[in-house]
Amino acid sequence: MEEYRFRQGFLWGGACSGPQCEGVFPGDGKQDSIWEQWYREDPNAFYQQVGPQFTSNFYQNYQELIPMMRECGITSFRTSIQWSRVMTDREGTINPEGLAFYDRLVDALIANGIQPMLCLLHFDLPMYWMEKGGFERRETVTAFARYARLCFEHFSDRVKMWFTFNEPVVIPEQGYLYQHHYPLVRDGKRAIQVAYHIQLASSMAVREFRKMNSPGQIGIVTNLTPAYCQDPDNTEDQNASQAVDLIFNRSFLDPSVKGEYPRELVSLLKDNSVLPSYHSEDLDLIRDNTVDFVGVNYYHPRRVRHRQAPFVSNVFMPDKYFEYYVPENCRMNISRGWEIYEKGIYDIGINLRDNYGNIPWMVTENGMGVQDEEQFMDKDGMVQDDYRITFIKDHLKWLHRAIQEGCACFGYHMWSPFDSWSWSNAYKNRYGLIRIDIAKEAKPTYKKSAQWFRQLSDQNGFTDKDGAPLFL
Repeated sequence: MEEYRFRQGFLWGGACSGPQCEGVFPGDGKQDSIWEQWYREDPNAFYQQVGPQFTSNFYQNYQELIPMMRECGITSFRTSIQWSRVMTDREGTINPEGLAFYDRLVDALIANGIQPMLCLLHFDLPMYWMEKGGFERRETVTAFARYARLCFEHFSDRVKMWFTFNEPVVIPEQGYLYQHHYPLVRDGKRAIQVAYHIQLASSMAVREFRKMNSPGQIGIVTNLTPAYCQDPDNTEDQNASQAVDLIFNRSFLDPSVKGEYPRELVSLLKDNSVLPSYHSEDLDLIRDNTVDFVGVNYYHPRRVRHRQAPFVSNVFMPDKYFEYYVPENCRMNISRGWEIYEKGIYDIGINLRDNYGNIPWMVTENGMGVQDEEQFMDKDGMVQDDYRITFIKDHLKWLHRAIQEGCACFGYHMWSPFDSWSWSNAYKNRYGLIRIDIAKEAKPTYKKSAQWFRQLSDQNGFTDKDGAPLFL
């Protein structure tokens, strides 16, 4: 049996987001984000018409769930502040009920021995900014910096680790290219402008943080998804994977960590006539306000090859450079339709070590969503999710190897401590250590993985005993 021990002080925890767990309640003063608006416009776009108001009710039951999280071995927890909860309009009017809730939440986490980490935006732009153009406009960028400063001023006495954005590339990718998020646009030029303004907003938030001389640190959460080409010896396949890496990984990683955009990305955008509008002084601001550390969300790789047939589109789309393929005999989480490839987390670490100055980083999300978990309940009602335990262990083995080879990873967060609502997926796929059943208004219950994660956290590692097979 091989032991996998992690360095002292390694952070074990979990992640969620405000819009996916808090809910909306009368008198809470929260304004609509893009999710409430989209649900109002088209409830049929949401799985079983379950919208953002029916989340895990964390706004009301956090006092019950936080001690349960600690029992699971959670010693650090990342969630997000909802801009639409703490500010009521474009003028920046403060909602005292919103700030008071996050005060109570932060204090409860600390009281239970859990380090709070706060993210400023997790896909939930307030509708009062979206109706003015969202991140297509610089006005939203400067407003984000003001909002960030409010949060730093109010919470930095207790919160020492901050994130500007969660998965910033997803906002232009899903909202302005592939029409999976509001505002459901398909326009590559607008997508690039949105992406640029989000990076500028992130850098402005870092600048505000540094102005305060806060004792904490600030980073950004990136969903780094390695792009593996079908044939490493095929130049066209190599070019396809490089284009995917530039657009979906390096477009935020490089300016956030290195303070500059890859020249190859600039050339690609110029060749397609989609360079964003910018001010020359912006580039100095981005250069001078890089992050202290990086959060990495990893679930699955991208498998790409050169496009077999021309891609026809009247707007710029990244798909012109590549197409996806499914390798033979790859392992899949059939509930989610995602490949399970644990070595990806190692490859990410080596890339950060070798190409980004070995910047400190942590796994901010990793997890396995499974449909119909009721089928794995024992007679006492506990979900026997051995598949989740095996999934975590197998990823941690590769993470441990990366650390042994010099990678500066300092923590691992699961998505998620408890089952939470997902954008168009509701509760179809469940990720939690704790089961939440909103429909039946049942009490939260521990899954088998909660017991295992507590042992992992307490022992700062695990022994590779024979485990249950991964559910496929």
